[in-house]
Amino acid sequence: MIHEQVRREVAEAARQMVLRGLAHGTSGNVSARIGRDFFAVTPTGTDHASLAVADIVVLDAAGRIVDGRLAPTSEVPMHLGVYAARPDVGAIVHTHSDYATTFSILREPIRAAHYLLAFAGPSVPCAEYATYGTPRLAANAVAALAGSRATLLANHGVLAVGPDLRMALTVAESVEVVAGLYYRARLLGVPHILDDAEMARVAELFRTYGQPAEGVEAAEGAGASEGAEGAGASGDGRVPESGAPVPDP
Repeated sequence: MIHEQVRREVAEAARQMVLRGLAHGTSGNVSARIGRDFFAVTPTGTDHASLAVADIVVLDAAGRIVDGRLAPTSEVPMHLGVYAARPDVGAIVHTHSDYATTFSILREPIRAAHYLLAFAGPSVPCAEYATYGTPRLAANAVAALAGSRATLLANHGVLAVGPDLRMALTVAESVEVVAGLYYRARLLGVPHILDDAEMARVAELFRTYGQPAEGVEAAEGAGASEGAEGAGASGDGRVPESGAPVPDP
């Protein structure tokens, strides 16, 4: 089996997606870059909680199967489209998390009701609707994602990206946490929204938050290494089981 380490990390990220309540059953998908021209992706129609390393499919840049016994996720066009447009992206986590998907149904952005959203950007936009698995959805997602790390997919879910799987999961989880807070705040009144300047300050603080080996800056460095087997790898051969960090100075 080729590229076993990155495939193991993709399988673990998919399990974490379920454990953290970001997806249910077979919904959602995960992928990671392997060097420049290959990608490891979750298979279609398979329970993420029981994925084996061998279930993860390796594709080339054209979407052809290089190694793997199962069919890849139906969202291959979206994953490959993002990788082609965003060389900074080393991993993708696509979820159907409840609160964020609620806003995708409203076709409203998730605004900065809490600074934790800075892991994704100053806000999370909503891409135009298109049928799942289509080139049109891929194009809409790429356009909405622009220079940020997350976008909603109208009437569908969330697309979160990062330099590695660790950060892509953190972005996806942060979006869901803030979506839940924003939803509840709107039920009680009119939320106070942090402005773009404050979110930029927080994003800069996040770059060095935590212990040296675990901060966002360290995660970015691990994902950017061309010498690593997979650019989407976390750098330590595993996806952390803890939830997204919530900085509280």
